[in-house]
Amino acid sequence: MKLAVVGGGSTYTPELIDGFARLRDTLPIEELVLVDPATDRLELVGGLARRIFARQRHDGTIVTTSDLDAGVDGADAVLLQLRVGGQAAREQDETWPLECGCVGQETTGAGGLAKALRTVPVVLDIAERVRRANPGAWIIDFTNPVGIVTRALLQAGHKAVGLCNVAIGFQRKFARMLGVAPGDVHLDHVGLNHLTWETGARLGGPEGENVLPRLLAEHGDAIAADLRLPRQIIDRLGVVPSYYLRYFYAHDEVVRELRTKPSRAAEVAAMEKQLLEMYGDPALDEKPELLAKRGGAFYSEAAVDLAASLLGGGGSPYQVVNTYNNGTLPFLPDDAVIEVQAAVGSKGATPLVVPRLDPLYAGLIANVTAYENLALQAALHGGRDRVVRALLAHPLVGQYEYAEALTDRLVAHNREHLAWA
Repeated sequence: MKLAVVGGGSTYTPELIDGFARLRDTLPIEELVLVDPATDRLELVGGLARRIFARQRHDGTIVTTSDLDAGVDGADAVLLQLRVGGQAAREQDETWPLECGCVGQETTGAGGLAKALRTVPVVLDIAERVRRANPGAWIIDFTNPVGIVTRALLQAGHKAVGLCNVAIGFQRKFARMLGVAPGDVHLDHVGLNHLTWETGARLGGPEGENVLPRLLAEHGDAIAADLRLPRQIIDRLGVVPSYYLRYFYAHDEVVRELRTKPSRAAEVAAMEKQLLEMYGDPALDEKPELLAKRGGAFYSEAAVDLAASLLGGGGSPYQVVNTYNNGTLPFLPDDAVIEVQAAVGSKGATPLVVPRLDPLYAGLIANVTAYENLALQAALHGGRDRVVRALLAHPLVGQYEYAEALTDRLVAHNREHLAWA
């Protein structure tokens, strides 16, 4: 089995490598190719990756290359984890929206739109080259904004599934609170990427006992603290929102916070510098503890599980993924991409039945889906008017003065990445 990771020079990658090494019985990789144009980073990450495999006695081969076509040639699956523009672009995404009083964040709001505009054309080009190299290869997208990028891939006819680590993070957290194995917790997870709610937590599978009310009663304070939301909001909702919902439920509070502290991008950039120095140490042969602060917790386990199922191996029968709606949420178009529990196998992902949603969640999902559709049109076809329309549709922007001003800033900060600008 051959896997390729595009964006393999990311500081995330040792987390992925660690999972590949530990879970080799689930996903028996013979050749792993790390692809990245940043050859200096790639060699540091690749060296550590080989040492991790050696430490854990994995006999697979790890290859590094800046040649995309060579790297994906013959791959059974290709994982996408790239960041167009790097941390410098992320720093901009998190700062210029604040000038208009809107949240600055890399995957939602105006910053998320900027990332989508930079990313979709690049990902589609990569996917076409993967299809030429091996038409049967699966594409697993971890590149944000995952929902928009996955929809672009699916609409272009690619064999693609989107992946996020939010759900597996909740699964692990709830399992610890309940004192059970993570695999015993099945989440009723529903929404869009980075706009999801846990409406149930079931023991043993989709038909198991829903213990979410017990979790909220016994651990509500801890859950609320992790989400940085008041306990009363969690009790009122009766479900557990992802931490990205704080940008919607406490928007103005978040904007005030972001204006008074360094951006997350600046923190990550400093962390990445330190990590890369660590990766260059020939004595290091395991992922460092600092990597846990970088983000992406449990990404490797989710990726192994998904790849194993898609490639006919021993992955879990049900997994939270991003895939076509196809009637699952009846208030959305079939070709909307949703993030839900799905049955996953060699033919792809089929969403499980979702009970009728409370309008409190359904309304916001429908609103953001409309924005994502307009954002994808702007990413595919360009044009200032399409960007304004997408921002007008976004519930974190909405007002025409903000949409116009944010569009000017978006174009000014991203001109080198926008062919039409």
